Amino acid sequence: MRGPVGQKLAIWLAFGSSAAVMVLELVSLRLVAPYIGLTLETNTAVIGVALAAIATGAALGGRFADMVPPQRTLGPLILLGGALVMLVLPVVRWTGEALRGGANDLVFLVLAVTLFAPAALLSAVTPMVTKLRLDTLTQTGTVVGRLSAYATVGGIVGTVLTGFVFVATIPISTIVLALGAALVVAGAALTFLLRGVRSAVKPVALAVIGATLTLVAPRPCEVETAYHCARVVADPNRDGGRTLYLDQLRHSYVDLDDPTYLEFEYIKSFAAAINGTWAERQPLDVLHIGGGGMTMTRYLTATRPGSKHQVYEIDAAVVEIDKRELGVRTGPELAVTVQDGRLGVRDEATDSRDLVLMDAFSGLSVPWHLTTREVISDVRRVLRPDGLYLMNVIDHGDAKFLKAEIKTAQAVFPYVAVIARKDELSGRSGGNFVVAAADRPIDSAAIERRLGPSLDVLDRPDGFVGDAPVLTDDYAPVDQLLTPYSG
Repeated sequence: MRGPVGQKLAIWLAFGSSAAVMVLELVSLRLVAPYIGLTLETNTAVIGVALAAIATGAALGGRFADMVPPQRTLGPLILLGGALVMLVLPVVRWTGEALRGGANDLVFLVLAVTLFAPAALLSAVTPMVTKLRLDTLTQTGTVVGRLSAYATVGGIVGTVLTGFVFVATIPISTIVLALGAALVVAGAALTFLLRGVRSAVKPVALAVIGATLTLVAPRPCEVETAYHCARVVADPNRDGGRTLYLDQLRHSYVDLDDPTYLEFEYIKSFAAAINGTWAERQPLDVLHIGGGGMTMTRYLTATRPGSKHQVYEIDAAVVEIDKRELGVRTGPELAVTVQDGRLGVRDEATDSRDLVLMDAFSGLSVPWHLTTREVISDVRRVLRPDGLYLMNVIDHGDAKFLKAEIKTAQAVFPYVAVIARKDELSGRSGGNFVVAAADRPIDSAAIERRLGPSLDVLDRPDGFVGDAPVLTDDYAPVDQLLTPYSG
């Protein structure tokens, strides 16, 4: 029954097929992010689909191995799995582009189907190989245990290589093509070895079609970073205007010719809070958690000469885009460190900053570890006694996350205020909110004078917050508290 599948080949097949499934799972998360964002729920759903495919493939693979000689099915199984892998990217991207801005559930459903099929086929490889390697019942435990162990190791290797190497250095489309091609070649070779060349013709043709579609599929970004799909778009109505998109979101806007021009309303709220707190042109020591397009570093450098900035931005490719396309120049007054913002705050000296700006996002949500009482306590340690903490928050509807974040800031700072549109504070709308916190009274009147007529400052948010929870490192369900955007 073994035929030409020896022990080493069996191990490599179990190892490689499991590694391929994990590569496909992680890449699928990146494929869907530009269209529906990347939240805890998205991650959980994709992992759930992959696990369901693994379970289905293992069960059906074992059953068919008992019904049909694995020599006949093993090669075509891998070959067809590789061909379907090549179809994942074009199907998801064409669907995502067609439905961009809406029907997120349908985009995810398409991803789920296109991920499930090849993952299930590849997960059937290990039980089929196991069947081929069994000689007698006395060897069952050894054979099953050995091949299961190597399959698990393959999954680990695939996960580590994708997370630490592939995504950071290779475009997603290249990863998908290379993975599909490797599976097609391995499947074709195994089919030829076990069944002859004619059985490989149709799956190879499907793989060629998938590769062709992948090459011509829409590309939603200029640069695939380790965390985002990034692109810079020129403003047709303003010569120097540039918008930085991260995934599907307008993340930053800068005017290359006029650093004092502010487009986004929350950035104007940042500026109003700063200018309502300190005298005009007074230089500040500023800590930025999240760089984006570095709009505020440009604005404060222009309006408050001599200000010094430390920026912590986790995505090195975004920093390179800033330098290449948005005119960012580092130097004595602007230090940019590629590092997680939480670690950056921890490294800052006590009483070293006048202003801390928290403007870091993963999709529509602030990364949970940047929302908790512990990190805000560290921010308070870094601020001077007359300092100011400003945080950009996005929420909608009942604004449960916003309320929890305000309550968390109140657990650390004695003075907390919220800047937002009047209809947003009434719960009839949603969008960007700026939470301000300090150890001294916040001059809401001075801030309001610098805001647009539609904006307001809520300097006593207790009634608005109600019984919202305080977020901690032990309990911070940010994605669950966020109200989905439906507009």
